[in-house]
Amino acid sequence: MDLEFNKNEDDNKQLVFALNQRLAKVKLGGGEKKIADQHAKGKLTARERIEHLIDPESEFLEIAAFAGEGMYKDLGGCPSGGVVTGIGYVSGRQCVIVANDATVKAGAWFPITAKKNLRAQEISIENRLPIIYLVDSAGVFLPMQDEIFPDKEHFGRQFRNNARMSSMGIIQVAAIMGSCVAGGAYLPIMSDEAMIVDKTGSIFLAGSYLVKAAVGEDIDNETLGGATTHCEISGVTDHKFANDQECLAAIRRIFDKIGDYEKAGFDRVKPAQPKEDPKEIYGILPSDRTKPYDTLDIIKRLVDNSEFDEYKALYGKSIVCGTARIDGWAVGIVANQRKVVKSKKGEMQMGGVIYSDSADKAARFVMNCNQRKIPLVFLQDVSGFMVGSRAEHGGIIKDGAKMVNAVSNSVVPKFTIIMGNSYGAGNYAMCGKAYDPRLIYAWPSSQLAVMSGASAAKTLLQIKVATLKAKGEELTAEKEAELLKEITDKYNEQLSPYYAASRIWVDGIIDPLETRKVISMGIEAANHAPITERFNVGVIQT
Repeated sequence: MDLEFNKNEDDNKQLVFALNQRLAKVKLGGGEKKIADQHAKGKLTARERIEHLIDPESEFLEIAAFAGEGMYKDLGGCPSGGVVTGIGYVSGRQCVIVANDATVKAGAWFPITAKKNLRAQEISIENRLPIIYLVDSAGVFLPMQDEIFPDKEHFGRQFRNNARMSSMGIIQVAAIMGSCVAGGAYLPIMSDEAMIVDKTGSIFLAGSYLVKAAVGEDIDNETLGGATTHCEISGVTDHKFANDQECLAAIRRIFDKIGDYEKAGFDRVKPAQPKEDPKEIYGILPSDRTKPYDTLDIIKRLVDNSEFDEYKALYGKSIVCGTARIDGWAVGIVANQRKVVKSKKGEMQMGGVIYSDSADKAARFVMNCNQRKIPLVFLQDVSGFMVGSRAEHGGIIKDGAKMVNAVSNSVVPKFTIIMGNSYGAGNYAMCGKAYDPRLIYAWPSSQLAVMSGASAAKTLLQIKVATLKAKGEELTAEKEAELLKEITDKYNEQLSPYYAASRIWVDGIIDPLETRKVISMGIEAANHAPITERFNVGVIQT
């Protein structure tokens, strides 16, 4: 191996090590003392509940683990958004799991908690996956109620979703394993079946203090809304259990008897490992993001048997398109080529940039995959579309529009992995979050923004200098350099994949070696939802 490979490998492994350290911290939720408090009450933590619920030795694909990271610092933070969500297997059935983390502000809902819950429901709806709610929440975090209560994508949207999901035939099962208060009480009771844990679970529209203030009635919470009350008097809940473990075992028994699901019919054969070593991705992917590399070297380490059938290999070479298999599933791959290529017309094309010919090719390939019912995988390392007079005169906007149109109207499921850069309109054309990928994950090496840090900082500096000049102020070279550093540092913080993950612009950050698992579990989930919409691009720019 050469020196550059070794340096890349060291740098990328350090990024993965840092990722795992940050994940370990996130998984502690509100901290070890709060975990001990849960145990003292005879309760399992959210993550322990999921571990008991899912099949032994089965995979769990966590969604939005970094939600809320670095946010709400003045309020003590909200690790993982105060809720654990993901896709797992219960009695052999793939399903979405949502578990409130009572170690984080008693499971209270911050704005990011609502966003994360709605994302989990969205995944359930898009893929027609059953969903399990493990409820343990004090309700809305009152100091921020104006940012979580009244708007369309706020707290109330989840109950509307409960009703819509039920009408679609999506299975919903809920367990009340702690507090379940106010509007939040509707979530488990709008599910198909609701269970409650005796003595620790409670559900009511208003707790004892509010009841005393509102109607003058003296009553304790257990009598007001405990397991005995709701299983024997009101009939609000369906079953009560002595502890968390018994309750979770009952959910497993429910899922053990669910009928089979309709299939979308995506093609799968016996899975095979790549022949090229996936671990070599660490050495291939440059730690210096300005350096070129051959994206085909990455693809061959992600696909079964390292076999990739490239489409239009000699045309539009700044985007690589082709079909392959990942964990047995047939996929169509659209990836940015990061090495410098030369077109037959003699044009040198920069790696990671989308040109007219490559946009045209990618649009046609996306259409073909829709015609053949092949799920799409987008591998992003994109700086944006080509600019300048040659590109503009060549019609880059209409070719880019064609690609965006094809991606937007695609009816086969789409999955996006951000490997490196994800800048500007390149993010859009390569199926960024706004284009409804079923799942979107980033590698630790990724960056996500409207443009690169260097370009943005220089542009912002020019604007600042021009503004000051208009006021008659001149900057010294030293002051200009200081201002550039200040702007660059702030912008670079926002480029980080962790910044994107904390706001759920991506579903998570993964070790590149987990990419096959994400795509395979994603297509398995998508296979629960038959395609009912006809592919139609409408008016397309030609």
